[in-house]
Amino acid sequence: MKRRTWILSALGATGALVVGWGAMPARSRLGSPELMLPKQGDVALNGWIKIAADGAVVLAMPRSEMGQGVHTALAMLVAEELDVPLERVRLEQAGADSIYGNVAMLVASLPFHPLDSEGEHKPTKIKLAEWMVGKIARELGINATGGSSSVADLWEPLRMAAATARASLVQAAAAAWKVPASEISVRDGVMQHASGQKAHYGQMGAAAAGSTPANITPKAREDWKLIGQRVARNDIPPKVTGQAQFGMDVRLPGLLFAAVRMNPVLSGAAVTMDTQAALALPGVSQVVALDAWGGGTGGFAVVATNTWQARQGLQAVKVQWPAASAGAADTTRIQADLLKALNTESGFTFHEQGLPLKAEQTAASRIDALYQAPYLAHATMEPMNCTAQVKDGKVEVWVPTQVPQMARAMAAKVAGVKEDQVTVHVTLLGGGFGRRLEVDFVGQAVQVAMACKGAPVQLVWSREEDMTHDFYRPMHLAKFQASIDAQGEVSSLRIKSAGDAITPRWMARAAPHLSGPIDMPDKTTSEGLFDLPYGFLNQHMSHVATKSGVPVGFWRSVGHSHNAFFSESFIDELAVATQQDPLAFRLKLLKDAPRYAAVLQLAAKQAGWGQPLPAGRAQGIALHKSFGSIVAQVAEVSVEQGQIRVHRVVCAIDCGTVVNPDTVAQQMQSSVVYALSAALYGQIDIVGGVVQQGNFPSYPMVTLSQAPTVETHIVPSTRHPAGVGEPAVPPLAPAVGNALFALTGKRQRALPLKL
Repeated sequence: MKRRTWILSALGATGALVVGWGAMPARSRLGSPELMLPKQGDVALNGWIKIAADGAVVLAMPRSEMGQGVHTALAMLVAEELDVPLERVRLEQAGADSIYGNVAMLVASLPFHPLDSEGEHKPTKIKLAEWMVGKIARELGINATGGSSSVADLWEPLRMAAATARASLVQAAAAAWKVPASEISVRDGVMQHASGQKAHYGQMGAAAAGSTPANITPKAREDWKLIGQRVARNDIPPKVTGQAQFGMDVRLPGLLFAAVRMNPVLSGAAVTMDTQAALALPGVSQVVALDAWGGGTGGFAVVATNTWQARQGLQAVKVQWPAASAGAADTTRIQADLLKALNTESGFTFHEQGLPLKAEQTAASRIDALYQAPYLAHATMEPMNCTAQVKDGKVEVWVPTQVPQMARAMAAKVAGVKEDQVTVHVTLLGGGFGRRLEVDFVGQAVQVAMACKGAPVQLVWSREEDMTHDFYRPMHLAKFQASIDAQGEVSSLRIKSAGDAITPRWMARAAPHLSGPIDMPDKTTSEGLFDLPYGFLNQHMSHVATKSGVPVGFWRSVGHSHNAFFSESFIDELAVATQQDPLAFRLKLLKDAPRYAAVLQLAAKQAGWGQPLPAGRAQGIALHKSFGSIVAQVAEVSVEQGQIRVHRVVCAIDCGTVVNPDTVAQQMQSSVVYALSAALYGQIDIVGGVVQQGNFPSYPMVTLSQAPTVETHIVPSTRHPAGVGEPAVPPLAPAVGNALFALTGKRQRALPLKL
């Protein structure tokens, strides 16, 4: 990840061939002296693609693979445009240049969102401050994997890069063979002319040096051979055979191992330690006091020749933690504070339409409801870890991260070196879900590595540290007020929510040097509430941003994850109050939102909505849009031996153009299981600043025997690709909750769901 060079073609056989296209930034279309390290025989075609001597394609991969299949999807885009077999596309980690920055995630992460769900400017109070656009574009444009944005963000750049590279190679062949370029065909990376002349890409790389084809456009949809097909993922075989390298798999000569323990109190102070007994243990070399890097908590690490010895050393350290302050975080108090904020503060208005207060004055009846969601941990299968080496004024880290540039910046800050002296190797991620958008553990690893005087060290958190020192999904409350007129129609809807804002805090951690106001309204607090598709004439949606003192961060689907439970559960309440079928009620309100209606109808049809069910079972339905995709779900639920059992979940999704249908289905399944674990069990309790849940016995996951059958149905679309990694999370909890109401008559207004 350090700035590396695609050496220019004039420098020899390993040099770069620079070709370009007018639609991309200059560094992308013309190359840069600071992009990617050349290897023997490689020829760089632009900032994204190199051709190997054997004709294979090398793609600069700027996104992290954490099980979502992005390494396959992005390689498919390149293989399609270059007409090469997918297995001939190799991946090489992209550098830190801003051409690889995730623009889609950047926009989604802004405290204000300038566009509505269809990409049109929305006439609300949500406005982008001019300084924010400029500052973030210049200083916070990072290579990040998140927001279900990878394919959506790179859909155009990668296809253009590949199409331009293909045209350059064909143009070079045409010149060499003295034939029109239009007469050259390409199949499986081999160019051929009717005269019998042919060559693979590797044979024409150097000849294409300096060519700049004009008027390049990607393939027409009807010419696609690979995009849209079911393709086996390229990351699965090495994972099955054990060849895949996750962060904890890194092994370097002379590697030491570090185990950590942090102050049990969130954001707690440093420690007082007696290390004599620990240092006397076999294999233990030192104990390092840890600062609170990246918004984390202070503590200490024990370094040893293996992980077991390091953990034994942790137990032997006699530590005295400072007492928690009187205002230490406590979920009972925080919940009371949120309720008080809802009742006493006006908050920021994210959306308003019509005159809801006037409609309430003439209403025949009114429905009020209070919904709540707890703190949640990410609980990734691979705990936080990072391997670091600090030697000769340079830093090298191997880390499973969603934000390699932030990891590099953190490493440089801790080591006191410039960022170009830091190299970051991104491994596979054993789960991300937003937790690895933070780099607190990277700071710890580098601090320990500095104490190890040049030796590499692998720092690994225990499951308990991982669970009790997370950046949690915030606790949120939401108050709903709806009016029903004399004709039995819903005449107004007001929603007011309260909870900590994530984005301003994360931005402050991501770019502490960023000047200007950071504590601004955060759309993630109200997303899924202020942008409902339902046609209520009078609406008002606001949020009260709080500061609980609990470290909070992005959790899979962010604000949508709980706001969908709030809104879709309340929509069901309105259907019951107006004596209408939940499906029919929604469709009636979606007469001006045909895309939503189509997705909802598909899910209902495939689930057999309204058809007889086995005895003791009921169905619930929910609809939600997030990350550009619309998802509807129907959950089939029963109660068995006093436990909630979800038997079947039918998903329908409109996610725009689909690159790999298998990936869509896999992500729907993944999202359902992840969301169901949260819906049935997920809850983080904090008492006196100390998190009470420490491992899976107290923070359980859905097991294989509890997992429902998940069916996925995709709405055909020619729209720009949208996200699939997160959009199936939000509707799951309300679908299950609505089914429980149909089954038991008890309305679920709090998560996790309880009988």
